[in-house]
Amino acid sequence: MLDYAQARRLMVDCQLRTFDVNNVAVLDAFDTVPRERFVPPGREDFAYIDQTLTFDTGADGIRAMPAPMLLARLIQALKIRPGTRALDVGTGYGYGAAVLRQLGAEVVALESDPDLIGAARERLGDTVNLVQGALTAPAKGGPFDAILVEGRVEVRPQALLDQLRDDGRLVCVLGPHRNAKATLFVRAGDAFGARPLFDASLPALKSFATEPGFAF
Repeated sequence: MLDYAQARRLMVDCQLRTFDVNNVAVLDAFDTVPRERFVPPGREDFAYIDQTLTFDTGADGIRAMPAPMLLARLIQALKIRPGTRALDVGTGYGYGAAVLRQLGAEVVALESDPDLIGAARERLGDTVNLVQGALTAPAKGGPFDAILVEGRVEVRPQALLDQLRDDGRLVCVLGPHRNAKATLFVRAGDAFGARPLFDASLPALKSFATEPGFAF
């Protein structure tokens, strides 16, 4: 049987630290939260590979647990502090929400798929506020200091940006499949600055897909 504690330590040392994750609190959170608990049953031994894990297809397409180094870089960019009001969009089985909570955030986890909501509740209990609903709908508990999107968005996620507080931060993987980049948005009043961070890829969320063009 795989030694999950050792696998977690190797993940932190060999994947996160070598991919510019240097925030001590973020490293400690990834070393503490048992990633193997947040994958589909029977796939626990794949929890610590350096790849994105995909699972259940629902109304918003294929869901994914981002690769450790990708998720850690996204969360690091949010600059989470104890008491940060955070929204986790497309939470899946709840791993990203669990890491945010470990960092001291007050977390609202949004998921449209009822089966995944049930699975996340089994894993998270009452440590976060789980909400089932459309990923583009305003989430109760906002506005938020930080928003994490656990899927690729093909268009600017304005419905989520509008839920940020002034100076709030949103991270997502933005763009078409082969040209997507991890992107940080920061709100300043009614304006939103955007900064690409690095090349990245995740399965697309249908709620944030490009409208199909006309066929002739």
